[in-house]
Amino acid sequence: MKRSKPGSTLFSNLNTIIMWEEINNSLYKKFEFKSFSEAFGFMSRIALAAEKMDHHPRWTNEYNKVEIWLSTHDAGDVVTEKDHQLAKKIDQL
Repeated sequence: MKRSKPGSTLFSNLNTIIMWEEINNSLYKKFEFKSFSEAFGFMSRIALAAEKMDHHPRWTNEYNKVEIWLSTHDAGDVVTEKDHQLAKKIDQL
């Protein structure tokens, strides 16, 4: 899986440094997979984690690419600790 976009939350996988970027009051990250099935499976795992946290991402999926934006709606659509926690969980999937 390839991931891109530099930013504020550090994650290391396969000797590649991966980060979230803070853009327009959201944490953003783009993920790229080998296939649509891998991308969809990843989104399913995120959905389960997000539901447990009652904190749901804004995301898009096009074939093997998933883009995610995290912000806290209840706090006025800004980045909060909840977003950083969900970003960390996503990086662990």
